[in-house]
Amino acid sequence: MDKQELGAFLRSRRERLRPEDVGLPSGSRRRTPGLRREEVAVLAHISTEYYVRLEQGRAPRPSGEVLAGIGDALRLTDAESDHLHLLAGTAPSRTGLHPRDVRPSILALLERLPQTAAFVTSAIFEVLAWNDLAAALMEDFAQLAPKDRNLARRAFLGPARADAPLYGVSDAAEFRLNVVMGLRSTLAQYPSDPGVTELVDELRDASPEFARLWERQDVQAEPTLTKTFRHPVVGEITVDCDSLALTDRDQHLVLYSAPPGSPGAEALALLNVLGADTSDYLR
Repeated sequence: MDKQELGAFLRSRRERLRPEDVGLPSGSRRRTPGLRREEVAVLAHISTEYYVRLEQGRAPRPSGEVLAGIGDALRLTDAESDHLHLLAGTAPSRTGLHPRDVRPSILALLERLPQTAAFVTSAIFEVLAWNDLAAALMEDFAQLAPKDRNLARRAFLGPARADAPLYGVSDAAEFRLNVVMGLRSTLAQYPSDPGVTELVDELRDASPEFARLWERQDVQAEPTLTKTFRHPVVGEITVDCDSLALTDRDQHLVLYSAPPGSPGAEALALLNVLGADTSDYLR
């Protein structure tokens, strides 16, 4: 049970709600945003004292029934409810390290997708494996040290060109938010993995934007359906985005493709010809 994170999460979810969201009169004497603690306690059918202690990080582990009542009171989504149970220690968490080895069948699949840029990421956004088209679209990951293949670190700490941050993607801000939400869930699942805790600490210390987003306590990401890259040689490339969860290893297979005959498909085909090293074409 992570008492401090649990308290912070409960407080953030309470403060985002308006009284009218839960059928209560808004009144005119509210000094702070959101519901009052006593209102949440009434809605959750628990004592105000106990709920206050939960938010302050002083309460013993709540039961599943109590958490369900609090989740209903705070109008939590399924993802937020799952995160609440992880923080409270009532859902299974991993005590070891998050997996970094990619299944051989997935490695083989990457090479069977010549018209699709495909790569595999770990639970902390490390690029673990990729095909040639992904290297041509984004960068040649083989030329980077493993630490520099981390998309979370790149999203918040660079390197990035001022005119085209994060490979020139159109949804850089949304991606950064999704990174924060993904790392929050990963930290709850792997609380003793130094690779997870050290990355989160590094980003919180070095990036004010990451620290600001982290304090929002959000845990549910919206799916990204399309993405536009601004490639230095080919120009703008709009692709469909699919992220497939490899649940046995807490990894994701990310696929960037384009409908046949579309400008995006033609641009990907050109990148297939040019390959990952496009430096000669920039001269």
